Amino acid sequence: MLIMGCGRVGAHLASLLEADGHEITVLDIDASSFARLPHTFRGNALLGDGTDEDSLKRAGIEEMKAFVALTAADNTNIMAAQIARKVFNVSKVVCRIYDPTREGLYRELGLETICPTALVAEAVRTRL
Repeated sequence: MLIMGCGRVGAHLASLLEADGHEITVLDIDASSFARLPHTFRGNALLGDGTDEDSLKRAGIEEMKAFVALTAADNTNIMAAQIARKVFNVSKVVCRIYDPTREGLYRELGLETICPTALVAEAVRTRL
C-alpha cells in the first residue's frame, strides 16, 4: 500500500496497516515528516511528490493495490488520487478532502473520499 502524506494521520495509518501485516510505503515531500513514524516501522519512507508520476513510480505504485492521499491540501489529494486511479489503475484509492462541499462533488465523480471536517462536525452534533 502507498500512503501519500506522513502527517499525524498518515503516520498512524502506516503503523496500523503494518501491524495488520501489510507492506507499506509512505511518500512525502518533507523528509522531517518521517520522524512521525514509529521507530519500529519497517516499511519504506520515500521523499517525493505524489502528483509526480516519476515519484509515484519510484514508490512502486505500479504494483500497489491501494493508494491513500492524506496531505493537508485538498487539491493535491484530489490530483494524486486521480493519477493513481486513471494513470496507474490502482484498484483501491482513498482521498481525504477537508472541504465538505468539494468532498460531495468528488464523491459524485467517483472518488472514494473521507471528509474529517464533516465527520467531526457530525460527531459533535450528536453529542450536543
